[in-house]
Amino acid sequence: MSELFSPLRLRELQLSNRILVAPMCQYRAVEGRATEWHRVHYGSLAMGGAGLLMFEATAVAPEGRITPHCLGLYDEDCAEALRPVLAFCREYGTARLGLQLGHAGRKGSTHRPADGGAPLTAGEGAWPIPAPSDIPYDAGWPTPRAATEADMIDILEAFTGATRRAAALGFDLLELHMAHGYLLHQFLSPLSNRRTDAYGGDLANRMRFPLRVFRAMRAVWPADRPLGVRVSATDWVEGGWDLAQTVELVRALCEAGCDFVDVSSGGLHPAQQVPLRPGYQVPFAETIRRRTGMITWAVGLITGARQAEAILAAGRADAVALARGFMDDPHWGWHAASKLGVEIDYPFMYLRAHPSRWPGARVMRED
Repeated sequence: MSELFSPLRLRELQLSNRILVAPMCQYRAVEGRATEWHRVHYGSLAMGGAGLLMFEATAVAPEGRITPHCLGLYDEDCAEALRPVLAFCREYGTARLGLQLGHAGRKGSTHRPADGGAPLTAGEGAWPIPAPSDIPYDAGWPTPRAATEADMIDILEAFTGATRRAAALGFDLLELHMAHGYLLHQFLSPLSNRRTDAYGGDLANRMRFPLRVFRAMRAVWPADRPLGVRVSATDWVEGGWDLAQTVELVRALCEAGCDFVDVSSGGLHPAQQVPLRPGYQVPFAETIRRRTGMITWAVGLITGARQAEAILAAGRADAVALARGFMDDPHWGWHAASKLGVEIDYPFMYLRAHPSRWPGARVMRED
């Protein structure tokens, strides 16, 4: 029996397996609206054998976008643009559908990575960026404005508004982005949060606003659908956010009704030193799972079927999420099943390529 291809239940959502397609920014939206690219991209991934397909980091406000090309869910036009993408994935795909909501904070208002990733200038349409403190992300980056209580109320309402739209669109699962140096991670880390009010200082204060956002989203997200959080387990910078603080955050999230944590790392500070190697973030997911009892997703250089199976079989995580692996091979789930001797459903249009019907499937994997 394969652990990777065993079902996973989150509230009333049943996933057919524990392979997840992680959120991947596409930078192909127009004014926050999905385009034909999204239908092709997500439509393809929905048919690749994963139990869950996560849509990319989606901004809850125009000023919460990373770039002008990021997907948004901050108004009804954004929602309507996503509707045909979801309809296509549901009609032809086999994966359940999730969405990640976030706000870029001080890392917003930039060019796309493919265009260099530098901050936009005023002439290029730069917008004001809020953050917990007026500390730029890096030298040469704009100084964000320290968020006021009124700003935080606006941000809170933006998250709840986007949550309601996601529910109305029928997403099966929702994930709140508290990682990779974006706004809520900025509140959590002492490197980016130097506030002296109730939202800064000790750990309880730095967690206050992120937890407030989560609770507000849980209150308006359907009770039968799972809501989780992506966390950065460490900043990889001395004196920053670390695993011990992440464990305390996850315990608080558990009490607030969180259903899973998607365990990543880094992204907050340009001085980070990340030791890239296969499965380098899995120990974080394992520790959080052991110390809190929370369902965890492991991410980060998980590339092979047997590697993924070993992670789950050892109880190090409850699911694995791949991003670039699915970019490289949109049918990664099919091929993982073949390697592990498991039969899974294919979209009927592709049944002729199923290993049970086409001997060439195994030959191609061995070539």
